[in-house]
Amino acid sequence: MQTIRMTVAQALVKFLDQQYVRFDQHTEKFVAGVATIFGHGIVLGLGQALDADPGQLQYYQGKNEQGMAHMAAGFAKQHNRRKIIAVASSIGPGAANMVTAAACASVNNIPLLLLPGDAFSTRQPDPVLQQLEQEYDDSITTNDAFRPVCKYWARVNRPEQLMSAMIHAMRVLTDPAITGAVCVALPQDVQGEAYDWPESFLARRVHKISRPVPPVEEILDAMQLLLAAKRPLVICGGGVRYSEAGETLSTFCAQFKIPFAETQAGKSAAQSSDPYNLGGIGVTGNSAANTLAKQADLVISIGSRLSDFTTSSKWLFDADCQFLNINLNRFHAQKLDAAYLLGDAHATLLALRDCLAEAEYQSAWGGEIAGAKAAWQAEMEALAAYHYSADFRTIVQAQNPSSIEDFIRDLGGTLTQTEALCAVRAAIAPNAIVVGASGSLPGDMQRMWETEYKDSYHMEYGYSCMGYEIAATLGCKLAEPGREVYAMVGDGSFLMLHSELVTAIQEGKKINILVFDNAGFGCINNLQMGNGVGNLGTEFRRRGDDGQLSGALLNIDYARLGEALGAVGYHAHTKEELLAALEASKAETRCTVIDMKVLPKTMTDGYGSWWHCGLAAITANETERAAYEKKEEELRKAKQY
Repeated sequence: MQTIRMTVAQALVKFLDQQYVRFDQHTEKFVAGVATIFGHGIVLGLGQALDADPGQLQYYQGKNEQGMAHMAAGFAKQHNRRKIIAVASSIGPGAANMVTAAACASVNNIPLLLLPGDAFSTRQPDPVLQQLEQEYDDSITTNDAFRPVCKYWARVNRPEQLMSAMIHAMRVLTDPAITGAVCVALPQDVQGEAYDWPESFLARRVHKISRPVPPVEEILDAMQLLLAAKRPLVICGGGVRYSEAGETLSTFCAQFKIPFAETQAGKSAAQSSDPYNLGGIGVTGNSAANTLAKQADLVISIGSRLSDFTTSSKWLFDADCQFLNINLNRFHAQKLDAAYLLGDAHATLLALRDCLAEAEYQSAWGGEIAGAKAAWQAEMEALAAYHYSADFRTIVQAQNPSSIEDFIRDLGGTLTQTEALCAVRAAIAPNAIVVGASGSLPGDMQRMWETEYKDSYHMEYGYSCMGYEIAATLGCKLAEPGREVYAMVGDGSFLMLHSELVTAIQEGKKINILVFDNAGFGCINNLQMGNGVGNLGTEFRRRGDDGQLSGALLNIDYARLGEALGAVGYHAHTKEELLAALEASKAETRCTVIDMKVLPKTMTDGYGSWWHCGLAAITANETERAAYEKKEEELRKAKQY
């Protein structure tokens, strides 16, 4: 057996550089690079290996460990999970910073390879700098925190353990059914140890991503449900996007006259203009999808986790509605006590299409589809025209009585969130990519954002992770440098994590950051006050004379913050200023930050959904008591499991 003598870190770099994936007969490199913030426990091991011979791996210098991991997740998602950037960190706080990003990737089934440094395997110098010690177990380190948020976890305590660990890591990272975060912890002494590596471990390795098709007998069983259905409805989930099955879905639905609705992850797999595309469904869905969902007798969920937002906490559908789930993952496929088909979205739809065509199936939907879409289009026009005026009323009624007057006085903005979104959609390039994750923007965008371009809507809403937006926008730009990319971010998320804007500037990759500043955590303020709770800790106010956070709203200049970091900044207090800023930003070659002062409570709301939230069963507040009783009433209508 031929061997090559290298350190563990050098062998790891060589191994990563030799990983490829094959999908639909196309082979491409899987690991594009490594992002790190070098620190104690990583710089002299993995850092030495990357410095000595990185091969074709590109090095990226992160600015915050969570941020660079979100960047890598955004990169992987925009590549439809077939290309990754590995992420490495120091042994302590650097590793802990990545735990949130690991959970975010696992929830969304996005491949993310984490390589945190670890404490000495020999324990000779314990406790080393940044080492977490536990009195009851010497083997525990910070990296054990990754166990519950990763799909695979390993610690390489001996050189030879690297081989099985990395083969398992690649198995998980390249399997669409189970992919997510993978953590391979690297003790800092082991990284530098030498070993004679078999050439086979370091050779080119091609991982085949297949398109499984359910067995014929399972297809025939599912056909009985379909043929009996009069008003079926398809839910287009992220699995449709990753299977690149958007066109297949559109053709399938048109052939059998079946409407389909989109989850956050499924949006932009198919064109918004498709006559059978109802748009977003569920808690953040629109009236078209939610109205028809309540009339459906069969829901065909394709590649969806069927979260509470998609199903309105299992409340949205008729009690007699049946479910057929198409998914690669058995865990997700069996949700809602459904009949299910384990298979790739594209391949399974083709198999179902052939059977339905042979049976000459057509749904009983008639003009309801076009009627629901027309009604929503009229609402869209009203939302685009919704602007501040003398007789102005906010869309969301539950609010601090002085919030609008205070906002205009302290921040000077009169933009509404719905008119701003419509203005952005009309102004930016049709094929531009928009990225979001948290706050009220995902709800507005799932309802209102329309696109004709594949994979142009990049929303992380499985974990709804504040701070994902700007970092993932850079990841998207690295994945598709020829397209304009926009971070759709609230002021709360911008403040939480905007460090990778500096990385974008450093890399010369232009990203555009649109800050929707409503002076607070507006989405949570809506939830809070809409259920009778007081205005506690959800507006950005100064400490007042009463000792509470009840003073003037904070007026933060996000454009100037961007300029201080090296971006080009713009201010927008009105629609006219926003349009001018968007037009000017398109001519820029540098990163841009557009600071929009957006009136609170001017986001979309409602449209026939319900969300199960934990409310106080005992309270002296009459509004809170009414909210609890309403929750109990609606819960009785929902499917229990």
